[in-house]
Amino acid sequence: MDWKKQLELSPWVFGPAIVVIAVFLFFGIYVPEATGEVFDAIQGGIVDNFGWFYILSVAFFLIFVLVILFGPFGKIRLGPDDSEPEYSYLSWFAMLFSAGMGIGLVFFSVAEPIFHYTAPPLAEAETVAAASDAMRITFFHWGFHAWAIYIVVGLSLAYFSFRKGLPLSIRSAFYPILGERIYGPIGHLVDVLAIFGTLFGVATSLGLGVMQVNAGMDFLMDTGISTGIQVALIAGITAVATVSVVLGLDKGIRRLSNFNISVAVGLVLFVFLVGPTVFILNSWMENTGNYLQSIVETTFWLDSWGDGAWQGDWTLFYWGWWIAWSPFVGMFIARISRGRTIREFVGGVLLVPAAFTTFWLTTFGNTALQREVVGDGGIAGLATEEMLFALLQGFPLSVVTSILAMIVIIAFFVTSSDSGSLVIDMLASGGNPDPPTAQRVFWAVLEGAVAAVLLLTGGLAALQTAAIATGLPFAAVLVVMCFALFKALRQEREEQTRVRKVYPARKREAEVVAPPGTAPQEGD
Repeated sequence: MDWKKQLELSPWVFGPAIVVIAVFLFFGIYVPEATGEVFDAIQGGIVDNFGWFYILSVAFFLIFVLVILFGPFGKIRLGPDDSEPEYSYLSWFAMLFSAGMGIGLVFFSVAEPIFHYTAPPLAEAETVAAASDAMRITFFHWGFHAWAIYIVVGLSLAYFSFRKGLPLSIRSAFYPILGERIYGPIGHLVDVLAIFGTLFGVATSLGLGVMQVNAGMDFLMDTGISTGIQVALIAGITAVATVSVVLGLDKGIRRLSNFNISVAVGLVLFVFLVGPTVFILNSWMENTGNYLQSIVETTFWLDSWGDGAWQGDWTLFYWGWWIAWSPFVGMFIARISRGRTIREFVGGVLLVPAAFTTFWLTTFGNTALQREVVGDGGIAGLATEEMLFALLQGFPLSVVTSILAMIVIIAFFVTSSDSGSLVIDMLASGGNPDPPTAQRVFWAVLEGAVAAVLLLTGGLAALQTAAIATGLPFAAVLVVMCFALFKALRQEREEQTRVRKVYPARKREAEVVAPPGTAPQEGD
C-alpha cells in the first residue's frame, strides 16, 4: 500500500482543526465574558445529561485493560518478533510519567485532599473520617482508571503502527472495523477530535502549572497573583519549550524527563524524611487498602440523589481531563514503547506510575491533612495554587524547596508542551513519527495561546470545563477503539494457534515420508 499517498490527506485534518481552534481563540480574546458563560452552560449540560456515560466508559476502560493484561495476548510484541525496546526502564518510566501527570499531580497533591477534608461529598467535614475519605477519593482520581485510559490509546497505536505497519495516527486503531475507510472522512474526523482534545487537555495542564508557579513567585518574592503574570509566564515558558522541541525526542524530552523525575523524587523524599515519616508510611498502606477495597463502589458512584455539582467539579472533570489527554499521552507512550510485549506495556504503564503516584499523594496529602487535623493548620482556605507552598513553608529550607517545586512545575510544563506538540503534529501530518521541527514549534505556541485564553475566560473553572467538554466526544471514540483492538488481537491469536497446529502436523508428515536418517528440510 502506498502510505505516502494516504498521508497527503492530512490537510483535511489540519484545516478543520485550525478553523475550530481559531474560532475559539477569537471569541475567547474578544468576548471573554460571553465565552465564559458558554463554558458554564456546556459543563452544566454535560454533568446533568452525560455524567453516566463518563462513569460507565471509564469503568469499561479499566475492565478492558485488565482483560488484556491477564488474557492470552501478553506475549505479543509491539513490533516485529525480534524487536527490542529503545529505552531503558528508567527512561521509559520517566518519560511516560512526565507526559502523563506531572503538572496536575504537583498542583493537586496538597489541594485535593484538603478540599475533600473541608467539603467531603459524604463524610462529615473536618473530621478524621473526612481525612481518610479524602485520601481514598484522591487515590481514585489519580489511580488505575487514569492510566487505563492512556493504555487504551497507547496500546492500540503501538500495536497497529509497530506490529501491523500502519501510520502512527489515531485513525489506524480503527482499521479492523473500517478497513481502507480510515483514510476517508471518518478517519479525518477521528484525528480532528484527537487534535482538539489533545490541545485543550495540554492547555488545561499548562494553565494549572502557571497558576502554581505564580503562587510560588508570590510566596518567594511577593509579586502578587494575577492573570497578567500568568499569561506572561505562559509566554516565557513556552519560549523555553521551543528549545526542547528543536533538540528533539532523545536530546530534549528524554533528558528533561530524566531531570524532572530526579528533582521530583528529591522533593518528595525531602518531605517524606523531614515530615512525619512513620505516619506517611502507615497512611500509604491504609490509603491503598481503602482505595482497593472500595474501588468498585467508587467507580460507579454518580451522586444520583444529589445535584451533581461535586461530581462535575471533581470526578467528571478528571475523567474528561484524562480522556482529553489520552491521544497525547497514548501516542507519546506508544512512540517510546516499540519493542515491548503487550503484558510488559500494560503492566508497566498501569502499575509503576500508579505506585509512585500514590506515594507522592500520600506524602504531600497526608502531611497536609495531619497539619490541619492535629497541627497548626494554615492550609485550608488558601487558593488552590498556594497550598503546596504553604505546606513547604512549615519545613526547613522552605525557600529552597519552593524553588525546586517551581522548577519541577516548569520542567513538566516544558515536557508537556514539547510532547503535546509532537503528538499533535504527528496527527496533523498523517502519522509521520518525525514531523518537521517548525511545525512542532507552531503547535507548542498554539498550546500556550489556548492556555492563556482559558485563563482569561475563567481561570480554573474554564480549564475544568475545557477538559470535560473536549473529553466527551473522544470517550465514545475510545469505546470503539477497545473493540477494534480486541478484534485484531483475537485474530492474531487465532492465526498463531493455527500455525502451531499446522506446523507439527507437517513436521510429522515429513518425518514419515523422508528416508531413514534424513532430516526434514527447512520449509517442509
